[in-house]
Amino acid sequence: MTGDDDHQTALPRPFTVLWQDEARGGVPPRTRGLHRERIVSAAVEIADADGLAAVSMARLAERLGCGTMSLYRHVANKDELVAFMLAMAPGAPSPPRPQANWRDAVTDWVHGLWAVYHRHPWVLQASAAGPPADPGQVAWLEAGLATVSGTGLAETEKLSAVLALLHFVRGSAALHIEAAGGQLTDYPAMLRPVLDPQRFPALTAALAAGAFDGDDDALAGFDTGLRWLLDGIDARVDDTAR
Repeated sequence: MTGDDDHQTALPRPFTVLWQDEARGGVPPRTRGLHRERIVSAAVEIADADGLAAVSMARLAERLGCGTMSLYRHVANKDELVAFMLAMAPGAPSPPRPQANWRDAVTDWVHGLWAVYHRHPWVLQASAAGPPADPGQVAWLEAGLATVSGTGLAETEKLSAVLALLHFVRGSAALHIEAAGGQLTDYPAMLRPVLDPQRFPALTAALAAGAFDGDDDALAGFDTGLRWLLDGIDARVDDTAR
């Protein structure tokens, strides 16, 4: 092969399987017997309840009432299983509201991701392993880019904007989930006794103002940060329109 073919990268097996399923119009529903969809669905349920580390072939086999070796006829290993889980768990992004402007469309997309991460917190950990390459995650990236398709931005700028929004919602969701689990509850109390105001004046001021206290208004704080990001994108859109 020559030309562009030299630069093609073969997809790993799980992604190849998923794209082949997509090309066939999806996998038809199955209700009986052991099959990949049933295995992946059970793995998602375990991860939702107890975290990604709790997912093992042995626990899956126990949950499904089969032998461990039976699972390997459908899923090669845990890495492949996680790839299938990432494709299944988020579901499809919601279509944009009729006649929504780009800011409303972006906000809906970001809130959709926020909801996915809170339904399936393990996705934040698992998807850090690489960029989206399966039909499910690629559909979310496509939906994000579609929200800014009418802004007049260059394609590279659209992608940069969507990736900035993606990083923002991932980081915000991770912090909120940790706080809800009690991991950040005592953070201000832990810092106050050891913080030197001379060395950390900005952080001391934030603590004194209660910026780290409470979690009841997390979504409002998240929306404030989102609005600032959108204002920055909006300014670039205005510059482009001139």
